[in-house]
Amino acid sequence: MGAGREMSISLDGVRDKNVMQLKKLNTVLFPVRYNEKYYTDALASGDFTKLAYYSDICVGAIACRLEKKEGGAVCVYIMTLGVLAPYRGLGIGTKLLNHVLDLCSKQNIPEIYLHVQTNNEDAITFYKKFGFDITETIQNYYTNITPPDCYVVKKFVTPETKK
Repeated sequence: MGAGREMSISLDGVRDKNVMQLKKLNTVLFPVRYNEKYYTDALASGDFTKLAYYSDICVGAIACRLEKKEGGAVCVYIMTLGVLAPYRGLGIGTKLLNHVLDLCSKQNIPEIYLHVQTNNEDAITFYKKFGFDITETIQNYYTNITPPDCYVVKKFVTPETKK
């Protein structure tokens, strides 16, 4: 790839007809198997779940769930964000995360969070770059992977100001 030359990275919504692409990506990217509730939540989140294409090849995805908090406020939970290894470092994960952060800002959703395995240094560094903070550690969060502990990583989003 030529330095500074952005290849075409495009995002597309996840629908019934292409949800298999998300399932295939998750099988390759994550040590966890996701159940149907995950895919139902991903489809229900609308624009908050996207597939990323690099020159028309599906290479990454972000899947979110919208959650109601006490008092009725909504927050976004990032269930998964991943890019296939050969395509990392090309700005694909950044484009996916920025898309969701922009939606949060436009829709006045003040909080976005996720769980990250405590030994996933790359993910922790990535999210910190976007202003996420580790807010707590949960022991034995994961059942079938080592280490079983995770961090809760959270960011408060500033609403978009109308011009």
